[in-house]
Amino acid sequence: MSTLTTRDKLIAAMADALQRKGLHGVGLTELLANAQAPKGSLYHHFPGGKTELAVAAIEQIGSGIDAFFAHLFARHPEPLDAMQRWLSSTLQQLESSQFERGCPLATVALESSPEDVEIRAALAACFTRLRTALTAQLTRVGYAAEAAENFANLFVSLYEGGLLQARVAGSREPLVRATDALFELLRHYPRENRHEA
Repeated sequence: MSTLTTRDKLIAAMADALQRKGLHGVGLTELLANAQAPKGSLYHHFPGGKTELAVAAIEQIGSGIDAFFAHLFARHPEPLDAMQRWLSSTLQQLESSQFERGCPLATVALESSPEDVEIRAALAACFTRLRTALTAQLTRVGYAAEAAENFANLFVSLYEGGLLQARVAGSREPLVRATDALFELLRHYPRENRHEA
């Protein structure tokens, strides 16, 4: 059984903080405590400080996206089932955290400014990877390439916007209503506009 390094623990603590509080909502003392890391270890592993650590956490989130979708669609080959499963898991996490845990990418994106060049580049790459991975799975199960890309973009946008509204409202309804509308559209998408799987 592998033991996490101090660097790994710092990245995990930052990923958790980004999901709950965003980049500016967590201080260095809290990060170090959550990572059970000694003082000075942050700048030892991340000379760029909190920003460099946040970029590393975002990149780690991105690195798991392809495997996540491959596993999800392997277990649920029907795209609506797979996307519904993803949504159900998100809602369960959201409600069990009393609407504290959102998407770490959206939370940071909302509070970033044009000066946050490295963070925005990492976020953009991660969102692109998310859309690309979902597009690839939709294409694999039979959707035409353009339709798969369009639906992937639409789902990610609905997911992020609905999740944000759900957190603010303290209710799953905004996210459920938005994704239900998309699922209804997908159910009635003309078969002739799909490739045969």
